[in-house]
Amino acid sequence: MGSQILAPGTAAAQPTSGGVHAAAPAPVPLPAELAALAALPEVEAALDQLAAVPGFPAVVSPAATVPALPSSSAVPTNAASWAIPTPQPLAVAPVSGTLTSAFGPRWGSSHAGLDIANSIGTPVYAAASGTVIDSGPASGFGLWVQVRHDDGSTSTYGHINETLVEVDQRVQAGEQIATVGNRGQSTGPHLHFETTDPAGTKVDPTQWLQQRGVPPTDLSRMA
Repeated sequence: MGSQILAPGTAAAQPTSGGVHAAAPAPVPLPAELAALAALPEVEAALDQLAAVPGFPAVVSPAATVPALPSSSAVPTNAASWAIPTPQPLAVAPVSGTLTSAFGPRWGSSHAGLDIANSIGTPVYAAASGTVIDSGPASGFGLWVQVRHDDGSTSTYGHINETLVEVDQRVQAGEQIATVGNRGQSTGPHLHFETTDPAGTKVDPTQWLQQRGVPPTDLSRMA
């Protein structure tokens, strides 16, 4: 941008490649405050001394004008160029749907995650930013994705219909990584969502999400 600003003493017309002189930019009068300042005796004396320096531009006087800046130096008016990026969420609900089974005891055993029912093909999102550590076939789940998050915890997305990510891929919170399916040992289309703490212990995904700012209301009501 600096190269587009007229340097001192270049306001005069410059020759073009065809030898024709281009018109100088339209002059803009000095503001009244600067004109009054230039009229002071001590300022005039200083300008006279500067004018004696070879190559220095003409002495500014109260009636002097300054060249206008070319239009290309104008401040951009495109609002998009001033847009503020949307903050990245810390965590999101992994899928929309109906919570059909919570974390804890179930059918005489322990259910290690949440079951959230929805139709096959419903988008599944990374609950938090991290790196994919597994993506593909999994015993019992048919097909899954596992993500290790920046704090060392992990999340698992099971019974999915298809995976959209690869191992070692970096994903962001809210980025689609899979779709709801009915693979493996499943009683109907749903997402099985598990979480662990940094030590690898399975923890309640509802509390794991709450600690990251996702309220329980974002996980639909129990069926």
